[in-house]
Amino acid sequence: MYAAKKQSSSNIATLWVIAAIQFLTPFMFSSIGVALPVIGKEFHAAAAQLGLVTMTYTLGMSLFLLPMGRFADIHGRRKIFVAGTLVMTVATLLLPFSPNINLMIFCRLGQGIGGAMITSTSLAILTSVFPPETRGRALGIVLAGVYLGVSSGPLVAGFMVEYLTWRWIFYFGLLIAVLAFFYALFGLRGEWADAKGERFDYMGALLYLPALSLLIVGVLERQEIIKLLESWQLPGDYWIGVAAVGVVGLVFFLVYENRAAQPMLPVRAIIHNRIFLCTNIATLLNYAASFAVSFFFSIYLQVALGASPKNTGLILVAQPLIQTVCSPLVGRLTEHWPARNLATLGMAFCTAGITAASFLTARSNLLAIFPILVLMGLGFGFFATPSNLVIMGSVPQREYGMAASVVATMRTLGMLVSMTITTVLLELYLGARQVGPATAGEFVASQQMAMWVFAGLSLLGMFFVMQRQAKKDKEGEV
Repeated sequence: MYAAKKQSSSNIATLWVIAAIQFLTPFMFSSIGVALPVIGKEFHAAAAQLGLVTMTYTLGMSLFLLPMGRFADIHGRRKIFVAGTLVMTVATLLLPFSPNINLMIFCRLGQGIGGAMITSTSLAILTSVFPPETRGRALGIVLAGVYLGVSSGPLVAGFMVEYLTWRWIFYFGLLIAVLAFFYALFGLRGEWADAKGERFDYMGALLYLPALSLLIVGVLERQEIIKLLESWQLPGDYWIGVAAVGVVGLVFFLVYENRAAQPMLPVRAIIHNRIFLCTNIATLLNYAASFAVSFFFSIYLQVALGASPKNTGLILVAQPLIQTVCSPLVGRLTEHWPARNLATLGMAFCTAGITAASFLTARSNLLAIFPILVLMGLGFGFFATPSNLVIMGSVPQREYGMAASVVATMRTLGMLVSMTITTVLLELYLGARQVGPATAGEFVASQQMAMWVFAGLSLLGMFFVMQRQAKKDKEGEV
């Protein structure tokens, strides 16, 4: 009895430290945007350098998710989690003391790598520690931490920049990182290395890292690539070649992984694991359909409806706050309802919200946006926890790290698809003109078309998440 209580207390402490560190990783991403103008002024930084402050964090996170997940399966998830919190702590410590923008960019890359090590192991550790009957509740709490980090980042950073300095963003993050590191080092008991003895696929990693780098840079740094090409007297349209080379590289990576004896990504097993494959595709489509909605709304509220930047932020925070409240509740529901049905309901909410957004015009009432944000918040809240449970329950324990990394990578790729669609449509409707009152009509037209495209992607995601597996998995019928 005493041993069981002690184990339960240890599991609860593990849950809360993972929730805290999972709050920190999106907080470090969402908060920095508010501080960039002040940072740029202090360091006399160019716009491209400020863009790198954001992009390198995303790049570091995206590149190392899959390799670190597999590495953790082989060498121990606790080791990688502890190392990730240390990397995050050191990078966050150095950031407020950076003497120039270049060191700041380098430290942001370090934060992203640390975040990848944490993210690729957190879900795997939770799945290893918590039994199926309480796993949904635990995952819901962790995802609430994630959404709280997303929603609170701009608000907390705004107050710190206005009343303190931008450095307090990182002081605040450092406090969380230090506490998480010391608990992970001394309080996180046990080790999980279910693929111990297998070889890490270094050749696969060498193919994967540069290919994904080119794809991400080609999408996120498109304008800078165009400027560079034009300075070389080359057509700016050649920027698409950078992303295309990345796509080709990823195809070569998948072909190699399909033939490798001990691959970093078991392509053959994934193809035959229908539930894992379909739910990950649904995750990619969910983020491809939803990620750019807030981007459009942030401009739409100000340019078309005349809302102030402050009021725009306060309005848009409604969606992640609903997700924060909803996630733990949905985690409890997974103990009584099939996870697949809840995930399908989440996709339905998202589809309804995006479809409703397609009817917004330049003359719409400001209040009309709130029901859409509520539907989107419920959609993410109902989709994320059940879909993650389905994915983790569909693989053997030795592949937990890989599975957690794949679903996180699908989220990133979904975001890239969403922003690529957004970029193409904005160019189609606005060309080289800036977004402003004079082009509000064209911007709203591009937003309406984007929402119809996103609604189609969301419907397609519903199809994948509804696919039935021939047998019951560990969570019941999915």
